[in-house]
Amino acid sequence: MAEPSAGAAPRRFPPQIKFLAWNEGCERFSYYGMTSVLTIHMVRNLLLREGSAEAAYHLFGTAVYLTPLVGAWIADRRWGRYRTILWLSFGYVLGHATLAAFESAWGLCAGLVLIAAGAGGIKPGAAAFVGDQFTREDRDLLKKVYDLYYWMINLGSTAGTLAIPWLLERIGPRVAFGLPGVAMALALLVFWAGRGRYRRAPPSGPDPHGFVRVVWHALASPSATGAGLDRAAGRHPPEAIEGARAVLRICQVFAPVVGFWALFFQYGSSWVLQAERMDRSVLGLRLASSQVSFLNAVFVMMIIPLFAGGLYPWLERRGVRVTALRKMGAGMFVTVLSFVAAWLVEHALEGGGAVHVAWQVPQYLFVSVGEVLVSVTALEFAYTQAPPAMKSTVMSFWYLTIGLGNLVTAAVSAANRFHGTAYFALFAWLMLGCAVWFVQVARRYRVVEYPAPAEGASAALR
Repeated sequence: MAEPSAGAAPRRFPPQIKFLAWNEGCERFSYYGMTSVLTIHMVRNLLLREGSAEAAYHLFGTAVYLTPLVGAWIADRRWGRYRTILWLSFGYVLGHATLAAFESAWGLCAGLVLIAAGAGGIKPGAAAFVGDQFTREDRDLLKKVYDLYYWMINLGSTAGTLAIPWLLERIGPRVAFGLPGVAMALALLVFWAGRGRYRRAPPSGPDPHGFVRVVWHALASPSATGAGLDRAAGRHPPEAIEGARAVLRICQVFAPVVGFWALFFQYGSSWVLQAERMDRSVLGLRLASSQVSFLNAVFVMMIIPLFAGGLYPWLERRGVRVTALRKMGAGMFVTVLSFVAAWLVEHALEGGGAVHVAWQVPQYLFVSVGEVLVSVTALEFAYTQAPPAMKSTVMSFWYLTIGLGNLVTAAVSAANRFHGTAYFALFAWLMLGCAVWFVQVARRYRVVEYPAPAEGASAALR
């Protein structure tokens, strides 16, 4: 970005950005506050066994990260981003209200279905709607606004993860689930308050040369000349076929990352239940087991500037090329250590000794380093490797990997075959296998340079 001339006023974001930033902060407070107490509420108050509670938690996570496939289609093809965010947010608020009003398994199920539709449905449109607010003249400010967005996400996450478990412990589930509903209602109100200032891109309507159509016509035309996607050449232009081929190449890189997500979100399930059996007294205060997960957001906010401003330049100066695939590979192996650390904590607990919750800090540190190296970098990689017309499709597949990772964890928990140290060892070995798999895929991948859009991807991380 060019420096302003002497005496020139500093350049500012479009004024409507403040509505979107606070909307995001309030929405993330509501989501992470609610999910921080979800597992422990099911075990303590609904009397579910731990495996069933963990499975339910991760099935909800699966739904939240699969619904963006539908939300993106609605926003891009039918309603436009503004109306999609607005109307699905009402369902989001209703879901929180249902959790607070009906303290039963059926009330929980109904509320979570509504929240999954709302949270997942608006997720793919929210970050893109921010980009819609910038004109060609101020597009160079986009990276700064997405940095702001990421901090608002983590600010909301940290505040919700500290406040809502405290309310569950001190007052009860009705208030603990009610306050996130109030926060989401406030997020909706703030978003609506900026309605007269937003720039709204209209929906594009059906795309006759989209990824799904290209793949479908290639599969449905076995007698056509050529191999693979080339069989669709008679119905789609070359750029559409090459775009679909690029998406499939990126999906090969994404596939091992499903293992990362199978581990990552356990900070809200198995790690909470582990903390429940630990000494949680800190400086004279007793932490709720659900509060410990605030460490993830705090570590991430520290690690991002530390790596970007310190570690990466230091490595580059010493002749080590810091590529996206290398960062992701390193992150996969670091994440293995998070579950090795959790396994060691579980081994100490099974030994019968008193174990302080501070021993969970290493596993949170390792998984946070993994998040920065894998999640942040994967979005950067996907956006630079995807043709412009396929970037939304790639984002949808990224959310699909998160949903599938949660589904893997839900299946393991529901099977109820692994317990204690065996449970954590299983996931450590799973992650190690996926890390080795990723390295093999990354070695074969050939980087293709596409012009990257000005829109950053960091706002969609969480």
